[in-house]
Amino acid sequence: MLEARDVSKHVRSPDGEALEILDAVDLCVPRAASAAIVGASGSGKTTLLGLLAGLDQPSSGRIVLDGHVLTDLDEERRARLRRRLVGFVFQSFQLLPALSALENVLLPLELEGSRDAVTRATDALRAVGLAQRLGHYPAQLSGGEQQRVAIARAFVHQPRVLFADEPTGNLDRRTGAAIIDLLFELNRAQDTTLVLVTHDTNLAARCDALLELVDGRIRATQA
Repeated sequence: MLEARDVSKHVRSPDGEALEILDAVDLCVPRAASAAIVGASGSGKTTLLGLLAGLDQPSSGRIVLDGHVLTDLDEERRARLRRRLVGFVFQSFQLLPALSALENVLLPLELEGSRDAVTRATDALRAVGLAQRLGHYPAQLSGGEQQRVAIARAFVHQPRVLFADEPTGNLDRRTGAAIIDLLFELNRAQDTTLVLVTHDTNLAARCDALLELVDGRIRATQA
């Protein structure tokens, strides 16, 4: 489902110095599997996640998502592919405050022109236990409820791959554990490939593979 070969990412600092964020990264995540990317702050985890999702292009190397070579596509074609194949869950939820829970979940469906968008969005919120919160706005929801809305939005169009960046980082331990259970339950139910960045050792331990980034390189892979 997801493959990276010899992927590197270099950027220029404000003073013109070349900074190496990722260096010759190789990885392969099978269809419907789960993989955790771990490592210290600044090791390149979020950068790698963005490259794998097609949000950015590597300085060199090749990335393949569901048979599509992302590194051969321009931004417009990568964006179309993301809308069709990819879901995202972020630490900061990324909900639009002026929209209700239902309206936030409707967004990806409206972008793809779904005819049964309201029904699908309602079903997605029901699946994450928020059937009674459809009309509530983010400010009226707890942190755990906001993350459930974000998960419903990520899964509503049945993505082939879900990318999650510290999905429990802003939650207390008990709420975070419930969110972890929900992520893996939906992962199994929809056969979605799950790739996540986390500092949560309990979350990482539940994944099929553990990818540790050290100074921009993958040091160890565990099944």
